[in-house]
Amino acid sequence: MKTTLLPLNDPDLVQTDLESVIEILQGQRLSQGEAVEAFEEEFARYLGRKHAIATSSGTIAMLLVLRALGIAPGDEVVTSAYSFRETAHAIALAGAKPVFADIDYWAGTLDPEKARKAVTEKCRAIISANTNGHPAPWEAFRALASEHNVALIEDSTEAIGSVYKGKLVGSFGDCSIFDFSQPGALVCGEGGMIVTDNDDTASMLRRLRSRKVEERSSVVLGAWTPLQATLSDIAAALGLAQLRRLELLLARRKRVERWFLEYVRSFEGIKDPYIAPDVDQVHWFLYVVHLGTRFSRSSRDAIVDDLRQEKIEATGYSTPLHLQRHYFDLGYRRGDLFVTEKVADRAVALPFHAHLTEEQIAFVVGTMKDASINVGAGTAIYL
Repeated sequence: MKTTLLPLNDPDLVQTDLESVIEILQGQRLSQGEAVEAFEEEFARYLGRKHAIATSSGTIAMLLVLRALGIAPGDEVVTSAYSFRETAHAIALAGAKPVFADIDYWAGTLDPEKARKAVTEKCRAIISANTNGHPAPWEAFRALASEHNVALIEDSTEAIGSVYKGKLVGSFGDCSIFDFSQPGALVCGEGGMIVTDNDDTASMLRRLRSRKVEERSSVVLGAWTPLQATLSDIAAALGLAQLRRLELLLARRKRVERWFLEYVRSFEGIKDPYIAPDVDQVHWFLYVVHLGTRFSRSSRDAIVDDLRQEKIEATGYSTPLHLQRHYFDLGYRRGDLFVTEKVADRAVALPFHAHLTEEQIAFVVGTMKDASINVGAGTAIYL
């Protein structure tokens, strides 16, 4: 099959999306305005949360949440090092210490019992993510947060639309975070959203996020130093248009997921994608294939290189945070998180978006199968 490039992600845009943006461009307000407010209102309603606060990115959203909750230097925040969306960097940006705990081997989400062992008297919050779209075990995390009287923050940057015990992700944290940059299902360039039911927290988040033009002379609001980290009306209009057809966007990705599963099952030793018993629906962020234990990190990288040679954009999922330079300075080393490292060394993220055809998916999977043979590891891989 001849191809110019099969990208990791390709936004699923239609004419109504473009018209929504053009309407803003032809108006008098491009920065934060009525479109942002409408996006916030509809997003809160979609999740059944009381407040939604739009931000410039998911990482900034997490930083604002940490600041609004009073987390500061000297505090600790327990979280996972395994994520493609590196919102956990916000912990360091807030001046607090990230304390990484290991993940569940099957789901890829933070393990509640391993998180429990990482909680100390300095811990102020637990950040658990719905990793690659798979919901975390929220009942266990709520019990853990209540036991230690710490905040529970839900990172849903990779999981919009997924469902845990009958409730959409974004419903479980004291504050929950979403991100609208690629390669997610809902994309508006760059942007994020915080949802919460706490009135005081929502007010503080808005104070720390930005100041409206009419508020710039306020003596009272001058007590806070906002980041000016809001969304533009341009991005909000695009996000709102996609939110209104989110069910269709997710359904189109589900069709691609089914094709992937059909072709990947032709591999020897395949296991279906894992979905925990308490999870009702998973909307994958990326289509991630986990190689068997006969593969090393270097052979995984060789497979990714082979895919790229065939103009298939693929990448490792992911480089664990505790192995990145900044966290080395905090004392973390390879071997500290055995499961995280084992999974991350063998995970490959493949192109996943609604514009893929069945023929293209067959080409991607066939190329990966050939690449696995080329590195001398045979064909036994599993999801």
